[in-house]
Amino acid sequence: MNTSAVSPADPAIRRVAIVGTGLIGCSWAAFFLARGLEVIATDPAPQAEKGLQEFVDRVWPALERLGVAPGAARERLAFTPDLGTAVGTADFVQENGPEREAMKIELFAELGRLAPAKTLLASSSSGLTMSVIQARCAHPERCLIGHPFNPPHLIPLVELVGGRATSPQALDEADRFYTGLGKHTVRLRKEVPGHVANRLQAALWREAVHLAAEGVASVEDIDAAVCWGPGLRWALMGPNLVLHLGGGQGGMEHFMEHLSGPFARWWEDLGRPELTPEVKEQIIRGVRAEAGERSINALAAQRDEGLIGLLRLRQELG
Repeated sequence: MNTSAVSPADPAIRRVAIVGTGLIGCSWAAFFLARGLEVIATDPAPQAEKGLQEFVDRVWPALERLGVAPGAARERLAFTPDLGTAVGTADFVQENGPEREAMKIELFAELGRLAPAKTLLASSSSGLTMSVIQARCAHPERCLIGHPFNPPHLIPLVELVGGRATSPQALDEADRFYTGLGKHTVRLRKEVPGHVANRLQAALWREAVHLAAEGVASVEDIDAAVCWGPGLRWALMGPNLVLHLGGGQGGMEHFMEHLSGPFARWWEDLGRPELTPEVKEQIIRGVRAEAGERSINALAAQRDEGLIGLLRLRQELG
C-alpha cells in the first residue's frame, strides 16, 4: 500500500487525543499527524511537551520518505497538561498510560466522563485486558484495545480486542479508522493477556533465553539465527504460511503428514528458563556485546531505516 494515498475512512474522525506521551504515545502522535489529522496530546510529566515535539521532529523525515497524506503538518500538533481539554473535543482517543491496572481503570473512568459521548476510547495496553480496564467506565461499550507494535509510526500492526462490554459497532468503527489510515488490523476473538503478537514474541524469547542459559549459543548468535534465517521469511509470511511452503507441492497437508512429527518432538524439548539474576546478567552482557558502540538512538535509527526498506518492498509486492 502506498501510504501517501491513504486518507481516513471515516471523515468524522479528524481530531485525535493522545493520552500519555511516552515512547508509544509520541510514536502514535507522529503517525496520526502524518496521516493528516489534528493531534492534541496530554501528559502530566515535566518536559512532556518538549519530548513529544523533539520525537516528532526526529521521525518526520522518515515519515515523509514513506509518504504523508495531503495537508499533513507537524504544526497540527497541540499539547495541554489538562486531560479534559485534550479529550473534550476529540473524535478519537488513543491512551498510552503506564501498564498499571488500577491506574488504567481510573483513567478510563475519567475518560468516559470527559470525552464526547460518541468518541471511541482505545488503549494501547500490551498486556491488560479491556474487560478489566473498562470496569468503572460509564460507557464501556465504546472502550477497546487498539494495541500497536513498536514503533507505531512505522509498523502497521494494530491488534483490536473488545472487552465484555465493548459493542461490536465500536470495534467495527475502530477497524475502519485504523485501516483507513494504512494500518493492518487483526481482531482477537477472545481476550488473552498479551494479545497475539506479544505472546508469539514471548514464546520465541523464552527459547532464546533457554538456549543462552544452557550455553548452546551466544546471545549474538541466537539473534543472528533469527534475523538471518526465519526472521527474513516472517517479514513476508507468517509461520503457518511459511510451513505451507515447507511442505513443497503438497503444502500444509504434506507438512502435517511428514514433517510435523519432528516439530512436535522439539516442543517437548523446549526450555522453561527462569530469569534468575545470573541469567538476566548473562543476557544483559550478551546484548551489550552485540550492540557494541552503538547507542540506543543509533540502534533505533538502524532499525527504522531497515523498516522503511521492508515497508517499501511490501508496497511493491502488493
